[in-house]
Amino acid sequence: MRDSAFSKCERVLNRKDFVNINRFGQKLRTAHFTVFVAENGLDRPRLGITASRKIGNAVVRNRVKRLLREVFRLHKGFFPAGCDILVSARKSADDLDFRKVREELIGLVSNSTLH
Repeated sequence: MRDSAFSKCERVLNRKDFVNINRFGQKLRTAHFTVFVAENGLDRPRLGITASRKIGNAVVRNRVKRLLREVFRLHKGFFPAGCDILVSARKSADDLDFRKVREELIGLVSNSTLH
């Protein structure tokens, strides 16, 4: 059961890390997200999420962030170990459901050269 948790060590928390991922990471786009991927030198993937006010009010932004965290938590094996993944939600992400978020992120990670 512990493997399916989303612990603090699996999160990108520092502003410096967010800036470095944005600056030096590989940029990938989907219909609803912009994803930056950068090596982190660790043995596990870490997730960072940004959702600006352009997406909607606090309820909408928090819902999108919850969906992203849940996809990451349940499908950690698909994300490359040793990478920081920063997901920025775009304006069109306000009406997504879990299935659509999962398809976009897992498809992006599976089809790209992140490994």
